[in-house]
Amino acid sequence: MLSRLALRSELFRVAPLCANAVRTTQTKPAVTVTNESIIVPGFPKPNGLPQPNPFDGPERDLVNFPRMVRLEKPAKTRYLFVPEEWFEVFYKKTGVTGPYVLAAGITTYVLSKEIWVVDHEFPYVLATIGLFYVGWKKFGASLADFLDKEIDEYEASCNANRKGEIDGLTESIENQKIEIWRTEAQKHVIQAKRENVAIQLEAIYRERALQAYNQVKRRLDYQLDLANLTRTVQQRHMVNWIIENVLKSLTNEQEKQSFKKCMLDLQALAVKA
Repeated sequence: MLSRLALRSELFRVAPLCANAVRTTQTKPAVTVTNESIIVPGFPKPNGLPQPNPFDGPERDLVNFPRMVRLEKPAKTRYLFVPEEWFEVFYKKTGVTGPYVLAAGITTYVLSKEIWVVDHEFPYVLATIGLFYVGWKKFGASLADFLDKEIDEYEASCNANRKGEIDGLTESIENQKIEIWRTEAQKHVIQAKRENVAIQLEAIYRERALQAYNQVKRRLDYQLDLANLTRTVQQRHMVNWIIENVLKSLTNEQEKQSFKKCMLDLQALAVKA
């Protein structure tokens, strides 16, 4: 009935000594591994992994001499207080009747040697044992439930601050993750601004290139028109000069002969047609 109260107290941090009272002589080869600290049941492991124990040296043999761990529930017993491990040790050596024969032999020895003196007050011992047995049967379960409830409430109150700190740190971590996400988004914003500026520069460059193209084309068109006009004026002047000179060189007789010849050519062409 007082199992959980005893196991949760500071005086019972390790497993009962009876569980390791008898150790076989056969040992396992020592393995050099990283020592791990005791993780108390009911408390989460840091980061989900066992942590190294700073009090153990690098040569600590955890295979043949493991660290004793506090049990969550008591070991099995017989007759209310005799550990089950004692019977299992005798089973390997003497069989099933070994522990009972040993108990009977020790009782017979202490009674025969009067180490345990049976006097007129001995019935009080039996009465006291019976009283404890009746009390355990009648009030043991309710008392154990009451004590377990008190222990659970005390443990919950002890873990409340720790849980609050864990929740606060968890919330802080989530906020930091959000800030990291915002920072990553800021990178994309800066990249978008850079691309926008590059597009604006490209637009300005193309606009100025178009302006330069138009200016050059306008000047080239002007030079082309000027050259065409000059050539036209020169051709017209040359034609007029040639015509004037030809007309000046012709006489009236030559004009009449040319006129007659033209008329004859026209008549000949008319006949052919």
